[in-house]
Amino acid sequence: MVDALAKAIHIEVVTRYLSEQSDPPAGRFAFAYTVTIRNAGTQAAQLLDRHWLITDGNGKVQEVRGSGVIGEQPIIQPGTSHTYTSGCLLETPVGSMRGSYGMSTSEGALFRAPIQVFRLFKPNALN
Repeated sequence: MVDALAKAIHIEVVTRYLSEQSDPPAGRFAFAYTVTIRNAGTQAAQLLDRHWLITDGNGKVQEVRGSGVIGEQPIIQPGTSHTYTSGCLLETPVGSMRGSYGMSTSEGALFRAPIQVFRLFKPNALN
């Protein structure tokens, strides 16, 4: 049942490079990512926590865990979605993120919704 719950949560990510917050000579590359979490299931699901693995172009991995997303623990009703934007800093112009959200149904069943790997890159960094 837990696997079916996780498969009902669809996660889409759109990224962008933040040139105004970046300083390439100093090894500071800022990125924003907008996540849309859609509940295609039949039960409401609350997002409780997040777990990210952020990898830069040198293979350096940062692990991030925390409660909710941007200070919220949204309840996503069946057939609806929740969208938020956050960001991260890398020391290289390219990198990637992947992870999962810890979630709970209205009946208290706990499950993890996987977030597939997505790329972060400065425009023209990948030719």
